[in-house]
Amino acid sequence: MTLAERIKDKAVELGFDLVGIGPAQRSVNAEAFESWLAEGHHGEMAWLERDPARRSDPRAVVPGARSVISVGLSYYAGEPDPQYWDDPLRGRIARYAWGRDYHKIMPRMLKQLAEFLEAESGSEISSRVYVDTGPVLEHDAAASAGLGFTGKHTLTISPLKGSYLFLGEILSTAELDLDVGATERGTELSKTNDAGRVLNGTCGSCRRCLNVCPTHAFPAAYVLDGRRCISYLTIELRDAIPEELRPKMKNWIYGCDECQSVCPWVQRVNEPRQDDWMRCEPDIYAPDLFELMALDDEGFIERFAGRPIVRTKRRGLLRNAAIALGNSGCAEAIPVLEKALQDQEPLIREAATWALEQLRDEK
Repeated sequence: MTLAERIKDKAVELGFDLVGIGPAQRSVNAEAFESWLAEGHHGEMAWLERDPARRSDPRAVVPGARSVISVGLSYYAGEPDPQYWDDPLRGRIARYAWGRDYHKIMPRMLKQLAEFLEAESGSEISSRVYVDTGPVLEHDAAASAGLGFTGKHTLTISPLKGSYLFLGEILSTAELDLDVGATERGTELSKTNDAGRVLNGTCGSCRRCLNVCPTHAFPAAYVLDGRRCISYLTIELRDAIPEELRPKMKNWIYGCDECQSVCPWVQRVNEPRQDDWMRCEPDIYAPDLFELMALDDEGFIERFAGRPIVRTKRRGLLRNAAIALGNSGCAEAIPVLEKALQDQEPLIREAATWALEQLRDEK
């Protein structure tokens, strides 16, 4: 077996669902990324504009890099029960946050894979591990490694696993046999995977993801205006959410899966993972909004410790929950929101004020 084949076997042994090896080179979409930044589509995510040239080329991160090992870990855990998912008094949480924080799971797995690579290479090499926190255009890296193709919603779609994927990379100076996969957005993927099956994938003329977006966050195929994306609004934006977008958020309180859930490639995936760290349970994927609004700082940490949701802090999550109640059309939410007007956090008070106006207008 070649070193590349041994690496892939080890990745599967560690629990990764997808693995491929691409070249360490400047991304073919580097100019598109710089144009995206120039348009301001990244909003307040200032870290994305720090040295974009470095983010676009692994060799600027690891001098002498030759290979990029890309891995994918499916977070598909099943379908939510409509009884809870469609309840206006429950908040929807994006699927990737139904379990423990993947930043506490994947880096450990990738480090084990990097240690295996170093031990098996037989020579001194240098490698760095990243899980969406470093200077890597991870979707481009995944496409170059043949994991899948970039969909019109800008996410990686695997013909085998859909797009509910955590991605990670090892940038390495090791010279490995490369997989031949798609590199440019919109390019059809055609490669043979380790099991001998041929993977073919493209979006073709499908526009379901673009058309379903509640906030119209896609000005064009393969272009996401992050400032309008519900995931950005509920997680990354620290201040008040623009009022014109609030009614379009429905009952999403942490992230959004709408563009992925309508994808034909995603709908083909019907094998939920069975790991303890990712669970499909009503109180996890659709928590009661009244219960959330009653949380103090200590209660928030106790409920969400170890999960991605702590990223918003209490102020962000209750801001989102108040907006969801404003969109609920349910008068029974009024007393809960009136109590929130006394909250010590101005962001929560402002969102509650807006929500009350919506409910009282409807009433």
